[in-house]
Amino acid sequence: MALGTHGRAPLPSTASASETVLLTGASGYIGGRLLHRLEAQGRHPLRCMTRRPSALAGRTADQTEVVAGDVLEPESLAAAMYGVWTAYYLVHSMGAPGDFEELDRVAASNFAAAARRAGVRRIVYLGGLGDGCHLSSHLASRQEVGEILRASGVPTIEFRASIVIGSGSASYEVVRALVESLPVIAAPRWVETAAQPIAVEDVIDYLVAALDYEGSAVFEIGGQDRVTYGEILREYALQRALRRRLLPLAVLTPRISRFCLGLLTPVYGQVAGVMVDGLRNETVVRTDAALRVFPVRPRGLSDAIGRALVNEDRDFAETRWSDALPTQRPLGWTGISFGRRQVSSRAMSVSRPPEDGFEPVKRIGGSTGWYAANWFWKARGLLDTLRGGVGLRRGRRDPLDLRVGDTVDFWRVERIESNRLLRLAAEMKMPGRLWLQFEVNSDGDGASKIRQTTVFDPAGYAGRAYWYLFCPVHELVFAAMFRGVVRAARRGGASPLV
Repeated sequence: MALGTHGRAPLPSTASASETVLLTGASGYIGGRLLHRLEAQGRHPLRCMTRRPSALAGRTADQTEVVAGDVLEPESLAAAMYGVWTAYYLVHSMGAPGDFEELDRVAASNFAAAARRAGVRRIVYLGGLGDGCHLSSHLASRQEVGEILRASGVPTIEFRASIVIGSGSASYEVVRALVESLPVIAAPRWVETAAQPIAVEDVIDYLVAALDYEGSAVFEIGGQDRVTYGEILREYALQRALRRRLLPLAVLTPRISRFCLGLLTPVYGQVAGVMVDGLRNETVVRTDAALRVFPVRPRGLSDAIGRALVNEDRDFAETRWSDALPTQRPLGWTGISFGRRQVSSRAMSVSRPPEDGFEPVKRIGGSTGWYAANWFWKARGLLDTLRGGVGLRRGRRDPLDLRVGDTVDFWRVERIESNRLLRLAAEMKMPGRLWLQFEVNSDGDGASKIRQTTVFDPAGYAGRAYWYLFCPVHELVFAAMFRGVVRAARRGGASPLV
């Protein structure tokens, strides 16, 4: 695809620190990541435009300006555009009610006109790959938006991407839901469609690099590998150690596919339907212009999926689970879902300071036991031993002291903060991963609140079946353990009376 400039003189290659950047879509998947990257670089004053400024409260740096504006309300755009040098357009209406194509058309026209009037020097837009006259409504609309922005006369850099691989992206969530939920995946014709998936980190690199590009152009961007959608599903299954089979079914119509995706995936039904309609179009890079112009070298599919899984684990591990949990107990036997993970939690206040509340927590396991139903843990340890696992034989290094990496029976200390938090990762054999966490926080007037949380990351459908089958037992056992910890805390952190 040809590169070119039009409408204005080329931009200077070195931008000054006073050139304001306007970011739309900052609360979205791509926009949120770009927001943090631009803030971290700190090269330019940054302004975020959103319909609801409260949605960005606490999510932006102090120096980032947040203004109200709606691309469907032209009169709201002038103030947001004032003094802007580069405007990122990361808005689409695919999940909105009504005709999303017409909404996108109106929104892009309003934005382009406001940018021209305000003297904006550069628009950066992320669209979709696809070539030909039979594009899906989604891909055709994305490319039409790019044409509208360029027609404004404002130099526009349009990046066209295939499926974006990253935890939380709509396309990645579809892949994950299908592979995690189904032992046999009914494969319509679109699984053999060629694509060139790109990691979200590489997309962000391109968007940032556009700040130094002069002129107007369209760039096709993709990862190292040209693959089919079926190969994407297989690679995810491989990295999650799940055995999955794709069963070709030519009779599986797009309408049936849309219905099934709406049921199986966390993506809204309308969005899933529009997405599956676009899977019939090849989305591969046909020119190396982006590689010649920008210093970005995108990674391959395996690395992209691997990073998505690692980043998801890291982000989840850094989350304060209690902040996102209901304040009322109980959550029930099945708990609530965080992505693919199942979370169950309970909390109770005790009239003791946090150090007393944490004392029984740091003694758990080994010779102290588990504060209730020790017979269950012994039976579970025996079963684990018979299956070749570690069982209860390891005990503890020290009955009072715990450090990251220590073993506690068939658990391992993953995180510990003095008098506040203990997180244990299970090393017993099961179809998934299990964490047990205790938090102790001040509750005022010398009291503290103790919270126990269990998190299970099921490995495919077998792991989900394990969770729901044994959830009633686990609920009883962990609840009894929690009550034992609370009783010990109320006695001033003494060992349990069992």
